[in-house]
Order: sequence, then C-alpha cells, then structure tokens
Amino acid sequence: MLLRLVRTRLAPYKGPIAIIVVLQLIGTLAMLYLPSINAEIIDKGVVTGDTDFIMQRGSLMLAISLAQAACSVVAVWFAARTAMGFGRDVRAQIFARVGLVLGP
Repeated sequence: MLLRLVRTRLAPYKGPIAIIVVLQLIGTLAMLYLPSINAEIIDKGVVTGDTDFIMQRGSLMLAISLAQAACSVVAVWFAARTAMGFGRDVRAQIFARVGLVLGP
C-alpha cells in the first residue's frame, strides 16, 4: 500500500526527481575527479617546479569545485520543493479520505 501511494503521488514529480539525480551525479563525479587533478598537480607541477601548470590545474580545480557546489545547491533546492509538494499532496489525500469517512 505504501509503495502504491508513493508511486502515484511521486508521478507528477518525475521531472524534478530526474533533475535531482542528474545534478547529484554531476556533483559526485566532480568530487571524485578533484583528487586526480590534485595528484596531477603534485606529479607534474610541484615535482618539476612548473608554476604555470600548477596555476592552470588549480584554476581547473577551483572551477570544478564551484560547479560542484552549484550543482549541490540546485539539487537541494529541487529536492526541498519536491518534498514539500509530495507532503502537501499526501496530506491532502489523507484529509480528503478522513473527511469522507468522518463527514456528515
């Protein structure tokens, strides 16, 4: 019964849920890519003393970090809106059912 309730009430939110999943995926991939860039900075920049390479990769890391933060913020915003809408819909359904059972 609970699974049926979730399926029927989450159906209108398929678009926002897909956006949330994609944004979370992008944020996670960005977070997992940052250590590789850091290792590259150490291996190719610090060891050889190439400050231009360090600055270039550091800028890339900063850009990826900002993109990751933006994806996380937008995903949380969509998740909050979806959760509020889902809660509103479930409460309305419960109140309607209780009103019919206990009504005049």
